[in-house]
Amino acid sequence: MGAATPAATSSARDGDAVKDGRRPVVAGVYATEQALSLPDRDAMDLALEAVRGAITDAGLTPADVDGAQVDWPGPGGVPGEGSSWARMLGRDLRWTSDSMLDNAGSRGLLKAAAAIHAGFADTVVVGGCKLVARGAGPVAAGVPLEFADVWGSYVVAQFALVAARHMHEYGTTSRQLAEVAATIRNNGTTNPEAMMYGRGPYTADDVLASRMVATPFHLLDCCIVGEGGAALVVTTAERARDLPHPPVAVLGGGMEYHQAAYANPALHREVGQLGRDAAERAYAMAGVSPHDVDVFSLYDPNSFEIIRQLEILGLCGEGEGGPLAASGAIAVGGKHPVNPDGGCLAYAWNGTQQMTLKVVEAVRQLRGTAVHQIEGAELAVVGNAGSGAQHYEMSVLGRTR
Repeated sequence: MGAATPAATSSARDGDAVKDGRRPVVAGVYATEQALSLPDRDAMDLALEAVRGAITDAGLTPADVDGAQVDWPGPGGVPGEGSSWARMLGRDLRWTSDSMLDNAGSRGLLKAAAAIHAGFADTVVVGGCKLVARGAGPVAAGVPLEFADVWGSYVVAQFALVAARHMHEYGTTSRQLAEVAATIRNNGTTNPEAMMYGRGPYTADDVLASRMVATPFHLLDCCIVGEGGAALVVTTAERARDLPHPPVAVLGGGMEYHQAAYANPALHREVGQLGRDAAERAYAMAGVSPHDVDVFSLYDPNSFEIIRQLEILGLCGEGEGGPLAASGAIAVGGKHPVNPDGGCLAYAWNGTQQMTLKVVEAVRQLRGTAVHQIEGAELAVVGNAGSGAQHYEMSVLGRTR
């Protein structure tokens, strides 16, 4: 589908993955059931399912894995200590991570890819789970933090600060936000794996009629909250040649951090363009342009954050994201399809592992096995976090031929 020139992308999509045996690729992905509540499951049970599922999907065994960037829910060991997975996998590990955010999504993928390319490990599993409905930590549960603790703010309001200023500066409208929400929610309505399967369809008017949560966000502008897990397996291109699924190459990536998440209010003048530098670096690394990308798997804690990402990802100019999104461009049949699985708005938001679900959807799209498959998808972008969180991670993935 992409309009990339052969000279710009042939080595990125094909040759490098073959010539460089240590080029990192995604070989396995897995998502557990996602639900509002999973009362019969505990965190270890879900994490094990996610890890084992991804390893099995890759056609490997736990003994083949020598790196683990996976949330450790306990018991035993220091809370969160990644090395505890050595015993669960049944072997000594060469690479681990103890940071929750390093164990999810594009950040986890890129750090695992860097370790593999450098030779620190050969096969790394990334992922974990959250039981957010029973309290997975202050950010996930919406409990106030630092700045928010003083003023009684919360996560939705942090993003609302940026959205309201964007609307003031550029004339972005509530209806444009509502069109984004309705489009992505309707993807989830027809996805049997989504938490909101069968709940729609929704119109922009339905979104605008829902109660106000934090101006300018109505209830249906905001993501759902649930429980579940996800994981992925990253290995070398050389190892992946013998595995059952076509490997998905990690072509490029970038990260950008303004300050600690939710430590201070998110201001549009500071974070409105957060992620643009990361995107430019990722595209340059992959040898592609934003208009070459066939499908976008983007963080959607609310409808506005999609509009903002259309701009920082280079699909339109600053202030032009609202009209672009409302034009139908982000629909499954549109020019720039976004979150065909339903995203956080309708498929699942399960704490930090919603970032991993974005990678899972991108890999499925490039394998050709997604529920709402984008025909001929060869390039995908995964975007995690955003303006309210004051950090952004992005990866460019490509189908190998």
